[in-house]
Amino acid sequence: MELVALLSSGEGSGGQVSGLIKHGEWEKVILLGDDSSQFKIEDKKEIVEFVKIDLSKKIKDLRDEFQKRLKGKISGTEVALSIASGDGKEHMALISALINFPVGIRFAALTKEGVIDL
Repeated sequence: MELVALLSSGEGSGGQVSGLIKHGEWEKVILLGDDSSQFKIEDKKEIVEFVKIDLSKKIKDLRDEFQKRLKGKISGTEVALSIASGDGKEHMALISALINFPVGIRFAALTKEGVIDL
């Protein structure tokens, strides 16, 4: 399964995403964010792709940009999604873009017990 993760505002979100990458069993990892949200990937670099997104756009334009930038990058019918980072506008735009592909969504989180689906 592919992991799609939003990197935006939110203290500790980089750690959450980094842990998901390290502890999850992913075929591919797609990180979405702007210039300020890039962080150094230590684990599984060969399967990680950073996709630059202008997160300052209005919600409809942001959804359209997510769709444009993700087109052709998701190969399965379902993705794991991390939205531990970001705000409601960014979350709604990303979820809308994904379900319009269409692709199923499983929310993923890293807990003390490991990676879980929510």
